[in-house]
Amino acid sequence: MENLLSPVILFFILGGLAAFARSDLTIPETLSKTLSLYLMCAIGLKGGVLIASNGFTIDLLFAGTAGLLLSFLLPILAFAILRSFGKLDTTNAAAVSAHYGSVSVVTFITANQVLTDKGMAPAGYMIAVLALMETPAIISGLFLAKRGSTLSFQPNSDLMRETLLNGSIVLLTGSFIIGIIIGKDGFAPIAPVFETGFTGLLCLFLLDMGLLAVRRLRNARSLTFRLVVLGIAFPIINGLIGSMIGAAVGLDAGTTTALAILAASASYIAVPAAMRLALPKADAGLYLAMSLAITFPFNVIIGIPLFSQISIYMVQLWS
Repeated sequence: MENLLSPVILFFILGGLAAFARSDLTIPETLSKTLSLYLMCAIGLKGGVLIASNGFTIDLLFAGTAGLLLSFLLPILAFAILRSFGKLDTTNAAAVSAHYGSVSVVTFITANQVLTDKGMAPAGYMIAVLALMETPAIISGLFLAKRGSTLSFQPNSDLMRETLLNGSIVLLTGSFIIGIIIGKDGFAPIAPVFETGFTGLLCLFLLDMGLLAVRRLRNARSLTFRLVVLGIAFPIINGLIGSMIGAAVGLDAGTTTALAILAASASYIAVPAAMRLALPKADAGLYLAMSLAITFPFNVIIGIPLFSQISIYMVQLWS
């Protein structure tokens, strides 16, 4: 309940309620795009700084590699299911699938505290793994959107160039690299902009997302029963895969659980900001409703204890 009543979630709810009541509250389009650019830049910078601060270790290499593979590949599985069972068009299936390969910071923070209280504190480097898993899913989602439903990954230089040089990818990846280069000391002078003000601007971003989500949902009614089912099924499937991989590469139970939670979570900050710019025709009401209104509360209430038990079993099985 504490996380569900956090300011960022409450601002999303406020936007949704305002739209539901047909208020004339709006966020100017220019400000909305500016907020999207700011959030992606801040997330990339802070992720790079975390990597620079924590350093590179063998355990980070294994966990980071697993996280990167999950973030790249899980959208492909989600895309196939969304196209077949979910009956979504290519653009919306790609946008939604990107959310289920990226991560939710709030879900991870909640899980980290719960696991610590249980004596299963994850390794500190999992913060860096979280940062590594932000962007690859966006690349996969945009690739799927451009490639279509064939899932035929033949070499295509034009497609790869358009995907990798997309403005959202360039900003996230470039900011991440800058964060690694400047480190904690270099980040300190700009921290008041990118850290101190982050939560406040995030509140405004989610206010806009709440307005947009409910207005589009109200008009399109795009959230079908099938998609509600998938909003619960995806975290279960992805979390199970993450747990198996974590145990297989030798992570302890707490760290394996953290990897499972990262795999199970769905982004509602970085990916919506990227999709808003990169795939403007995608239904924001749909991907936000699935990631924030369905998957997020499921993970917080059920997913964390579920994946901790599964991870304990998996680690014992592989030991």
